[in-house]
Amino acid sequence: MPQTNNRHSELHTLLTQLNLTAMADVFADVALRAAKEGLSHEAYLYELALRAAKEGLSHEAYLYELARQEWELRTQRRTARLVRQSGLPVEKTFRTLALSRLSPTLQLQLERLKSASFLETATNIIAIGKPGVGKSHALAAVGYELIEAGYPVLWTPTSALVQRLLAAKRDLRLPQELAKLDKFACVILDDIGYVQHDRDEMEVLFTFLAERYERKSVMITTNLVFSEWERIFKDPMITMAAIDRLVHHSIILDMMSVESYRAEVASLQHLSSARPKKSSSRHASHDETVVSLQGSDASSGVTSPSARKTTPASLLVPDATPAPLLVAENASGDPFSVDITSALLIATNGTV
Repeated sequence: MPQTNNRHSELHTLLTQLNLTAMADVFADVALRAAKEGLSHEAYLYELALRAAKEGLSHEAYLYELARQEWELRTQRRTARLVRQSGLPVEKTFRTLALSRLSPTLQLQLERLKSASFLETATNIIAIGKPGVGKSHALAAVGYELIEAGYPVLWTPTSALVQRLLAAKRDLRLPQELAKLDKFACVILDDIGYVQHDRDEMEVLFTFLAERYERKSVMITTNLVFSEWERIFKDPMITMAAIDRLVHHSIILDMMSVESYRAEVASLQHLSSARPKKSSSRHASHDETVVSLQGSDASSGVTSPSARKTTPASLLVPDATPAPLLVAENASGDPFSVDITSALLIATNGTV
């Protein structure tokens, strides 16, 4: 018995020194449970004693179970670490995304993005749509899937990234900062269209996009069609160069036809609060008088505050009916990949 205890102690020490902490934690427990039930390690771990006896399983089964548990623990720890480092918004996963609000084409595109295969070709993802349609939620959900697949991801508002790069440039350490960002397989830039950059900010943003071109993927959300991106980069030539690099290998998520989820919720809440309560017969004459007054206001061109309509979210986009985005097919017949070598046409009419 003392020899067995020494062996267990030595094995625990060896596994710990090899950084096999899961194995070190479970090997003795698994062996003890198997002994208590009068089973071999193999029969206990596979819960198939008869099969173990018939197939003559060796102690490789016991070692396999230890290795599997070590792998599972390391995977869980790595995933938790990547989620903490990513900055992804909490709970913005596919589980909470209302896919039914999206078209079948968009649902298919998002389903394919779960495989993370676009990272192998440094393909960019660009979600274009009006405010409140779920662009950020959709790309955040893809980000979580990438982390589950083991890829490091960074989520950041575009304004925050620009300020980070600008500070690095002022401190003469921009190359080092770009090298840090290069460690992420995918960087998600949220709301690139909301920030109006000055020339220095525009230059560091363009430098970042140029550095990742054909090397690492970028995912972007924007409420601006490409013809309006000059508002971001100011200079027409730099605007075309930036669009050209982004769209050359890209997947466009056209969400312009999707209605704003936030506007729908607000509208439902407004209708619920504005629903008239049942009035008694004593107030009937008063209600008729109010209706009469409202009718006279309408006939005189006066609109009551309660009758005013909220400005639709589509008016927040400069062009409420933008030219439709064309999603082309590549040589493999993939209906959602876009492979455009020039951004000249895009920068002039806003179509892909």
